[in-house]
Amino acid sequence: MRVLVRCCWGPLPGGGGSGGGGGAGRRPSPQWRTLLGLSGSSGGEDGRGARVREKPPWRVLFFGTDQFARETLRALQAARENKGEELIENLEVVTVPSPSPKRLPVKQYAVQSQLPVYEWPDVGSGEYDVGVVASFGRLLSEALILKFPYGILNVHPSCLPRWRGPAPIIHTVLHGDTVAGVTIMQIRPKRFDVGPILKQETVPVPPKSTTKDLEAVLSRLGANMLISVLKTLPESLNNGRQQPAEGVTHAPKISAATSCIKWEEQTSEQIFRLHRAIGNIIPLQTLWMNSTIKLLDVVEVNSSVLTDPKLTGQAVIPGSVIYHRQSQILLVCCKDGWIGVRSVMLKKTLTATDFYNGYLHPWYQKNSLAQPSQCRFQTLRLPLKKKQEKKIVAMQ
Repeated sequence: MRVLVRCCWGPLPGGGGSGGGGGAGRRPSPQWRTLLGLSGSSGGEDGRGARVREKPPWRVLFFGTDQFARETLRALQAARENKGEELIENLEVVTVPSPSPKRLPVKQYAVQSQLPVYEWPDVGSGEYDVGVVASFGRLLSEALILKFPYGILNVHPSCLPRWRGPAPIIHTVLHGDTVAGVTIMQIRPKRFDVGPILKQETVPVPPKSTTKDLEAVLSRLGANMLISVLKTLPESLNNGRQQPAEGVTHAPKISAATSCIKWEEQTSEQIFRLHRAIGNIIPLQTLWMNSTIKLLDVVEVNSSVLTDPKLTGQAVIPGSVIYHRQSQILLVCCKDGWIGVRSVMLKKTLTATDFYNGYLHPWYQKNSLAQPSQCRFQTLRLPLKKKQEKKIVAMQ
């Protein structure tokens, strides 16, 4: 099946090689652009009406940053190296500026694989058939999208229109979704995650999955789905379907304020979900005697522990913290029960036992007449400063 679209990156090589198609001088019409509401004439901007490839191998420009995106790039590179399949002829990479290269798994992989790498907003000047985006976190302009004969595809880790935005996996875990998925969609300018769906698959979310666990599953699924779409790219574009208007939810970026536990408002399940969702990115935080303390290892409390007279024989309020010697954990009261904490960071990393010996026990000795409920964690209120409201996660 042939898709008639415009290439305005420049003329393609004569004859198009093994992946070329059509006669010389054929001038394609932008069918998919009309579906997307994009502008652009059917001829090239230079008036040459360049020929468009109608089948693989494709020339791909990849946009990505993180570990999720790295898996997509790895699949593209594997397809490029598989000469028998002839799916990818050329692969180049665009990533974002970063003071720490270790924070850019895509750049590391691209360099190791000896792929050309550009730093946004530099997008190279080569000739490409299709763009691919995974966890890039930048809006791409209409002018850039129109430079690709087949547009730009996005590997988005959610079942769109659920969880549009930069942090879909985090919000999947945070809200306790039982089903997750990946959508291969086509990029539209000016707004994130609103383009037509080319392919969508779902997977169950295992109980107690962390964001890292789920990211590993969805990254592999998304990479395989993308390769499947590229194998039948013109047909996939023609069969794309618009996203439904109902069921739209948003996955905004995560900030440091998200990690601040609200003991009076959040249930134990909500705190556990929060820890599983963002704990590997930014530890949960609270306030201890006017000092910020990070809860590094949050665990569920065994039912036998909850029958301890120390917990049942006294009045407690949310935030109350008690050391349970038998299980060597800190027990912290929240809206509907207790959570356990095995380690914290207060100046340095401390086990629950270390925290008890260094801080809790001395407090009780100094305040021997105080009520146990006075020894508690309090909700940390971060000041509304730009640097503290800096967004931690930026995933498209």
